[in-house]
Amino acid sequence: MRDQLPVVEFAFPGPLRDRLVDAIRSGAKTATSSLLHEYEVGEEALPLVGDVGAVVDSSGEPVAVIETTAVRVVALEDVSLEHAIAEGEGYESVADWRAGHTRFWTSAAMRAELGDGFELTDSSLVVLEQFALVER
Repeated sequence: MRDQLPVVEFAFPGPLRDRLVDAIRSGAKTATSSLLHEYEVGEEALPLVGDVGAVVDSSGEPVAVIETTAVRVVALEDVSLEHAIAEGEGYESVADWRAGHTRFWTSAAMRAELGDGFELTDSSLVVLEQFALVER
């Protein structure tokens, strides 16, 4: 079944992806965040409640199945502590969550994805997705 589902990737292949996938498989991670701009430059549709996808590890192997349970788009400055904690990465405050995501979203790899001219600000729109683990 996993091979027939749309692929869901977290971060880029490597240690961060591996940590995120482990957190998903353990049930600690039940939410994720993406910049709306990522969807726009990739010409991808936003996730919808009920979407089911196969989470892949750094080798591209499907290792879990998740189902989207909620999607909201908010300004970066409006991300809640509840969401930050649900990301399962050990964030204890919104400031910690924001610092971690700012490092990722302003990294060289993400700048290459986002294109020249994108600047992260308090009003940047963030897609907040909640999901449930369907299959390990």
